[in-house]
Amino acid sequence: MTPPLHAWPQLVGRSWAPLAGGLINKSVKVGSPPVAALQRLHPIFRPEVNHDIEAVTAFLASRGMPTPRLLKTFDGGLFHLEGEACWRALSWVPGVTVDRLTDPALAVEAGRLLGRWHALTADFDHDFAFTRPGAHDTDAHMRRLADAVDRHRSHRLIDAVEPVAEELIERWETWQGRLDGPERIAHGDLKISNLRFDDQGKGLCLLDLDTLAMLPLDIELGDAWRSWGNPLGEDVAEATFELPLFEASAKGYLEAYPLPATEREALAPGVERIALELASRFCADALNENYFGWNPDVAAGRGEHNLLRAQGQLSLARSLRAQRGAMDAVLGV
Repeated sequence: MTPPLHAWPQLVGRSWAPLAGGLINKSVKVGSPPVAALQRLHPIFRPEVNHDIEAVTAFLASRGMPTPRLLKTFDGGLFHLEGEACWRALSWVPGVTVDRLTDPALAVEAGRLLGRWHALTADFDHDFAFTRPGAHDTDAHMRRLADAVDRHRSHRLIDAVEPVAEELIERWETWQGRLDGPERIAHGDLKISNLRFDDQGKGLCLLDLDTLAMLPLDIELGDAWRSWGNPLGEDVAEATFELPLFEASAKGYLEAYPLPATEREALAPGVERIALELASRFCADALNENYFGWNPDVAAGRGEHNLLRAQGQLSLARSLRAQRGAMDAVLGV
């Protein structure tokens, strides 16, 4: 993958290196020290998504919050088309990112950062140019999982995948929570590596903004805490939700952005929901083998890696259900 640096006046002739960690878009950092992150968008994201990024980041910048900003191409555009690929460049915000959250003090800062972001965007009115209907239609994800199992009866991994799929579907059928809450502007993909901190561990900004959307807070925070409360990450078969990390981050969030009880009572089941949903997507792709990226240092193939991820998220969902009462107590509901 050779990035088209020639399309941006700030990037011509600079060095570049791959950026690790993304499961969807292909990313490189440009310059030494870095001046930009250059990304080739996955086809699931249409170029119009960049207009939403421009609108939201311009609003955040106007309120004094650090944020990556889209760099304009030579012709003044927000993105560059090369063949069938859409590329965009975002300014580099210096700081530190972490792949796993293990320190309660950093968890407090993560919560505060997200709370500030939500507080700032609470009164921002924007009609999104790009949307992904059904991105969190958990019922539909479970149906797609069942369909993948039915269509791939001869797959090499079917004997290992099928019991995982059956438990996921059963757990979703017995899940208790809120499906349709009030929507607000949300980041949409709050794994801990999408938060940037300064050298002292204070929260700076949110990264990877192509999942911006109107979402209920229980989905938005459910995705955040699914990631933040699992310091083992997604490449393990057995994961446990760490209540102290949840408690610390919830404290930071609610200090920055207090929520009424009607919102807080939906948050704990939302974390389990997102763990089940992501597990179902990984599980389906263990058979479909056409969506999530994979690491040959972790598993022998794409299917094997996604099965490992599915097993890990399923074990996380088990842990979440067992601790729901304690999570509710942290949230004061």
